[in-house]
Order: sequence, then C-alpha cells, then structure tokens
Amino acid sequence: MNTTLITGASSGIGEVFARKLAARGRNVLLVARSEEKLITLCNELGRSNSIRAQHVTMDLSKPDSPARLFEEAEKRGLTVDMLINNAGFGSFGDFTRLELERELNMIDLNVRSLVDLTYRFLAPMRQSKQGAIINVASTAGFQAVPFMATYAATKAFVLSFSEALWEENRPHGIKVMALCPGVTETNFFEAARGQKPPARVSQSPEDVVETALRGLARGKSHIISGWSNRAMTEAERLAPRDLVTRIAGRMMRGQYDE
Repeated sequence: MNTTLITGASSGIGEVFARKLAARGRNVLLVARSEEKLITLCNELGRSNSIRAQHVTMDLSKPDSPARLFEEAEKRGLTVDMLINNAGFGSFGDFTRLELERELNMIDLNVRSLVDLTYRFLAPMRQSKQGAIINVASTAGFQAVPFMATYAATKAFVLSFSEALWEENRPHGIKVMALCPGVTETNFFEAARGQKPPARVSQSPEDVVETALRGLARGKSHIISGWSNRAMTEAERLAPRDLVTRIAGRMMRGQYDE
C-alpha cells in the first residue's frame, strides 16, 4: 500500500501536510509523541477521505526510534513512497545558559533522526525508481543566528544534506527537497520557550505546505516559503557573512538576552 509518512504530524505544518495529502487521496502514516492527537486526526482523515490513515506514537529523538519505525512500516505492509521529515524543535537564548541535554536532544531529532529515516526509506525508493522526500529546514538554515545557534546550525545541515541528495537521486526518478519556511503560525515558539521575533510576517502552515507541494512538483532542490523570506534570504547572500551575523545578533539580543 503506497503511503506518505509524516513525522511531527500532530500539529502545525505536519498536520497540514496530512490534511492536504489525504484530500488528494494519499494514504498516510502519521508519527508524533501525542497519541491522543494522532488518533483524533487519523479518525477524522479516514472519515473525510477515501484513504487509510494510520499512526505510530514515538519519540524520534531516541536513537533506536527510526529503525523501529521502519520495521513497523514494513510489518504493516506499507510502501512508503513519500517521506516528510517534519519533526523538530528549536531553542532561544544565550548558548551558555541553555540546557545542554536539550540542545543535544535537538541535534538528535533535527539531524540524526532525519538522516536515519532518510537512509532507511530512500533505499526502497531507489529500488522502485520512484519516490519523494521533503525535509523541513528553515530560512534560519541560510545563515548563522545568534541566540538560536544550535537550531540554525541543524537547519543548515538539513538544507545542505537535502540539496546533495537531490542531485544524487535525480537520475533515479526520486525527488528530494528542503522546505525552508520562515516564521509560521504554529506552536514552535512556545515549544522553543521563546517569543516571536519582532517585525516579521508570519505565514500560515497552509501557505507553507502549498508552497512545498508546488516546489516538489517542479523538482526543486529547496524552496523558501513566502516572498518576503525569499527577498531577505537573497539579500543576505549579497552581504558579508560576519555583517549578516552581527545584524541578526543585534535583532535577537534585545529579545532573548537575559
């Protein structure tokens, strides 16, 4: 059974991906830590669309979770021909004042788990010469971001990793794309224990997902959601990196320095 696997699917961008793809007739396997939310969402998607919606409750930051998830999909007889690595979280503040364990946990989820899942599910796609992978990065991945140092670094990894796999897998009929949203109307900032940065235009997760699906259809290696985010990212590329970092630091310092 051909299926889209979506991590971090209980809310925000992941939930919207589930709704949009189910409406297009795709079966979904939803993964997150919140079992109650996943059950409610799967029941709703199953009733509203002629698809099969399944869930797995799992903390993907645990080292053995990606392997267990892959085995579970195989046990259920699912052919995952679309993988959306959306699970992740961020943090805000002076790096020396943050919890080290949480920073390392962030790397495990945002990077290690994403690489592990991509490796496992990409192999069968290569055998069948079809499939698609969307890795959710961020506009923060294009530059260093003081007071979001670890988070921005993880997203820079996701962006570079995805673009490399895009080129490796083009001859095999597989699409790989990094989705790079900016500030989005989700619970990201609450989970990251921070406030929304000032003077930013928020996008809805619906807009972000529509942008992602259009970009994937066009075979893009990465796509930035929102015209203002695209303009900002292009402007940053023209300036010296240390200047961009200083400006970002000045903007963030007043908001998050204690």
